[in-house]
Amino acid sequence: MIKNIILDFGDVFINLDKPATAREMIKYGFSGVTPELSLLFSAYEKGALDSQKFLDQVSGYFPEAKEHDLVQAWNAILKDFPDERLTFLEQLAEENQHRLFLLSNTNDLHIECVKEQMGMEKFNRFKEVFEVFYLSYEMGMSKPDAEIFEFVLEQNGLNPSETLFVDDTKENTDAAAELGIQTWNLLVGHEDITQLKRYL
Repeated sequence: MIKNIILDFGDVFINLDKPATAREMIKYGFSGVTPELSLLFSAYEKGALDSQKFLDQVSGYFPEAKEHDLVQAWNAILKDFPDERLTFLEQLAEENQHRLFLLSNTNDLHIECVKEQMGMEKFNRFKEVFEVFYLSYEMGMSKPDAEIFEFVLEQNGLNPSETLFVDDTKENTDAAAELGIQTWNLLVGHEDITQLKRYL
């Protein structure tokens, strides 16, 4: 029996255009993610450096891009948050049958942009549904590392077999499953979080 639900954010609630940042950066000479950039992105996602240091380091690779251009390109991935998903989530919370947690790999620039796009009233409605709102850059760890799942389980006294983890990235759901957590690898474009109850 599922008693706890851990939910991803991007492409589960808010729609993403994952190739958008790369498309935006082509004009500044971007041709692909190098190992150095990959390490930089990962470090930012884990909160190892703040937004200004992140932008300063990225600008070193793309000197023709102004800071505003970098922020705009970085946030281009973020699209809309359909109202029906928030309504569904609020109804699920009102039923009070499951403990709800958010667990997102994200960063400060993206969260600030999401707040601006959604508006604080809607963002707070979303955040308040969850018992804990876990963001990778505030935790110092990220999916799919086992430590982030172990931390959430331990901090909240969750039994893995009674816990469902929903994420659109198979690498993340596979990692959770190895710890005995029940999973739904949501197929973007074919499935929607509003269909969650079929997995409960």
